[in-house]
Amino acid sequence: MQTRFDPDRLGDPDVRESEQILRKCVHCGFCTATCPTYVLLGDELDSPRGRIYLIKDMLEHGRPATAEVVRHIDRCLSCLACMTTCPSGVHYQHLIDHARVHVERTYRRPLRERLLRAALAAVLPYPKRFAAVLAAGIAARPVLARLPGRAGRAAALLPRFRPTSSAAAAAQRRASAPRRRPRVAVLAGCVESVLAPRIHAAALRLLDAAGAEPLSVSGCCGALVHHLGRERQNRALATRLIDALYADIERGRIDAIVSHASGCGTHVKDYRYLFRSESKLAPAAAAVAERTRDISELLVELGLPERPQPMGIDVAYHSACSMQHGQKVHAQPRALLERAGFKVSDIAEGHLCCGSAGTYNLLQPEIAEKLRDRKLANIERTGAAVVATGNIGCIVQLKSASPRPVVHTVELLDWAYGGPRPDALR
Repeated sequence: MQTRFDPDRLGDPDVRESEQILRKCVHCGFCTATCPTYVLLGDELDSPRGRIYLIKDMLEHGRPATAEVVRHIDRCLSCLACMTTCPSGVHYQHLIDHARVHVERTYRRPLRERLLRAALAAVLPYPKRFAAVLAAGIAARPVLARLPGRAGRAAALLPRFRPTSSAAAAAQRRASAPRRRPRVAVLAGCVESVLAPRIHAAALRLLDAAGAEPLSVSGCCGALVHHLGRERQNRALATRLIDALYADIERGRIDAIVSHASGCGTHVKDYRYLFRSESKLAPAAAAVAERTRDISELLVELGLPERPQPMGIDVAYHSACSMQHGQKVHAQPRALLERAGFKVSDIAEGHLCCGSAGTYNLLQPEIAEKLRDRKLANIERTGAAVVATGNIGCIVQLKSASPRPVVHTVELLDWAYGGPRPDALR
């Protein structure tokens, strides 16, 4: 793509990076075939190629975002399927992230939108706040479910009961276990630590069983607010996590960093890019990014024994967008499930998003529900008894309308190797 950026505009490192990304686009349109919003809506401006044109025009001329531009950028799920299919290597992830920051700086949203986004940013990254709001939401579910619009749809995403944690038992088991390597920092996350603490507990047990010494690390990685275009808050949250992890790296306390929420893993692995221009933090950010693995990657490296007896359960594996497109992790989760004795089925149109996408199902509920229902219809065709996935957002999204249990991959693996039966299967 030909660009005509003013030299002064290119003095901004983010604009300069986006200009290089824009120049790689050759307008081939391969991305339209795998873009969920284009598949649903058929609007060129709701495809990566169309959004690239909008972003180019906005950034090239330093124009503030308009309502039309914002509408199409907001409809992007950041699923990154377009990056998987792009033959030219267009790094759409960094381009759309820059566009969102530009939108937040130059566009004043309607009051209702501002309040909703501010509330999400003020609550979700902070587990104590989120736990209080979640408890109130569960109590008010009967009322919320009868409300029209977003409130009613949001009620469907709430868990039926307030989640309880079994992490204490896992911590006790680790404390009594002999010290051994490798030492692994396991990110507890923010939303997942409240909605499904059992996943973190299962991950700790599983890593322990695989021969690692897991160390639980709390703190939000910043991914949720990053996708809202709130870059200052993202950097503040990410910096706290980087500082904590890098201190452990410097002391030799950890050899690897593990995420069991693929959305978080994708963001943390991108810290090198996000902090590339900050001379003081860049080395620490790069060190953290280089050591970060999805839990399935590390478990394959560590090696889990093959289970002699099959589990006798058919599992439909849903590969989260942040897993398959963001981190390019494909074979490991399936291989681990099969090695543990499960029969694994692939889901048709597996490249298409389920509609979760961070806070997307709260901000764009109509599109999110169509994508969810399309995904569930494809899951139904597998005939599998259980759905497994590696991201809490996908679990919440699919469970809101799924007739079959939806669980995290590590919950099934933990069960297969001696852990408790997943709650959803009881």
